[in-house]
Amino acid sequence: MGGSLYQRIEKECEIHTSAALESLVGQSEDLVVFLTLVGKCWQDFCDQMLMIRGIALYLDRTYVKQTPNVCSLWDMGLQLFRKHLSLAAEVEHKTVFGLLKMIESERLGEAVDRALLNHLLKMFTALGIYSDSFEKPFLDRTSEFYAAEGVKYMQQSDVSDYLKHVEGFMMLMDANRIDDLQRMYSLFFRVNALEILRQAISSYIRKTGQGIVMDEEKDKDMVSSLLEFKGSLDTIWEESFAKNEAFCNTIKDAFEHLINLRQVSTNRPAELIAKFLDEKLRAGNKGTSEEELEGTLDKILVLFRFIQGKDVFEAFYKKDLAKRLLLGKSASIDAEKSIISKLKTECGSQFTNKLEGMFKDIELSKEINESFKQSSQARIKLPSGIELSVHVLTTGYWPTYPPMDIRLPHELNVYQDIFKEFYLSKYSGRRLMWQNSLGHCVLKAEYPKGKKELAVSLFQTVVLMLFNDAQKLSFQDIKDSTGIEDKELRRTLQSLACGKVNAIQMKETVEENTSTTERVFQDRQYQVDAAIVRIMKTRKVLSHTLLITELFQQLKFPIKPADLKKRIESLIDREYLERDKSNPQIYNYLA
Repeated sequence: MGGSLYQRIEKECEIHTSAALESLVGQSEDLVVFLTLVGKCWQDFCDQMLMIRGIALYLDRTYVKQTPNVCSLWDMGLQLFRKHLSLAAEVEHKTVFGLLKMIESERLGEAVDRALLNHLLKMFTALGIYSDSFEKPFLDRTSEFYAAEGVKYMQQSDVSDYLKHVEGFMMLMDANRIDDLQRMYSLFFRVNALEILRQAISSYIRKTGQGIVMDEEKDKDMVSSLLEFKGSLDTIWEESFAKNEAFCNTIKDAFEHLINLRQVSTNRPAELIAKFLDEKLRAGNKGTSEEELEGTLDKILVLFRFIQGKDVFEAFYKKDLAKRLLLGKSASIDAEKSIISKLKTECGSQFTNKLEGMFKDIELSKEINESFKQSSQARIKLPSGIELSVHVLTTGYWPTYPPMDIRLPHELNVYQDIFKEFYLSKYSGRRLMWQNSLGHCVLKAEYPKGKKELAVSLFQTVVLMLFNDAQKLSFQDIKDSTGIEDKELRRTLQSLACGKVNAIQMKETVEENTSTTERVFQDRQYQVDAAIVRIMKTRKVLSHTLLITELFQQLKFPIKPADLKKRIESLIDREYLERDKSNPQIYNYLA
């Protein structure tokens, strides 16, 4: 019944399409209203043909493919629409005329409905009549318009003003029109007017960049926006402006101006660049490859070069680096060292001396901890049930941390004293001062429903351990027992009571774990889908059991058969596979 069904669908479509286009004849004299009606007619047609194609999908994939000289339902619909549009000549001519008037209005500075314009031009393209019906009259009208405008402006203004008018520079830059900008550069080069173009670039960068840098509400996205802006300018410089050295210097000067606009109290862009780097170098960015990370660091350093108050950058960078190192939050020690090497090349060894010293401290601390564990003091005196790792920090290298008093549990005091005895016996003449605010712990806790491990700060640890001996404690009780000053204790208790455990030290870890888990899950779905398609593309037809078996052999991570079944169903829904009509346990690959 395929042939009969196809003919009847075609007949119904032709009757409807003919009536829809005939209904537009003699409609509104207002061109915008008329174009809106045409646009709605075309949209309705597309929606209806897609629905018909969906309903008759089997017909489209069997009868149509097996019968020569029969086009798909969608193409059949386009042919009918094209045929009846040409029969309703008034509709086609009025649509073309309306579009040309709309384009002319925009060229004269009026606001027009660009979405409608775009929609109708796509209609002409889809119907295959763009070149014959629209392009020729469009080009003719364009030539007439600019010829007339050129004569008018040459009569009314001098050459310099005329050039400024015809360049259309802001629009071309905003739209990243590489080819058009290249043509403009060539034209200005031939008439020795590159200086005008260079000044226009400088003005454009400063005006556009000021919107990025000065809008405090968009500070969160400032650095990424600047990187994107700089990247597009670099591409234009390379591909449109022939890598002209004067233009390169203009871009650099304009960017230096931008980066240093907000220096009244502090250089906010410098601070945000340091924080952006911190974000890129933290362990939450493990999805980034070494090459991508290195490329990003190079791009950020380009912005860093423009910073005049580099001490602001250094202060924020050092603070964030300290957190990454002490809390083990760095994505890559190699990347950390790479950026310091780049900063050293840019600013000299004095700028990076303290940063390099921080790394030396971390590496030396590992050796000291190993040595301590093997020492006689550790073997004989250490309390059982506790493991301690100490970072020994050289005061001059690290950010300044205000001392915070706290009464530690007896076991921790004993451990600290034994470590201090060991350390001073090895390094005589030195002084150890414990920075309790930087400490973090893993506590083992026993609850009625089982054991838990809590990753918390040292202050949170001391508070929690009080509840080993009490069910209920007042704020004053906790303050008296721990010796933590009022403000810090309130912050610590708030983080414990409101569920934001270790909001200062461990927040990144919570976010990292969540995002990593989601990313792994999503990546696995992609890998499963790719493996299914790869297997089915090779085998064409396969039973469910054999497909599952091959998937288990190919995938490099454990996965439940039920989850594999879900991915197969998803691919069937997306029409990569289909079930065999005679046996639903057999899958066919859809080319």
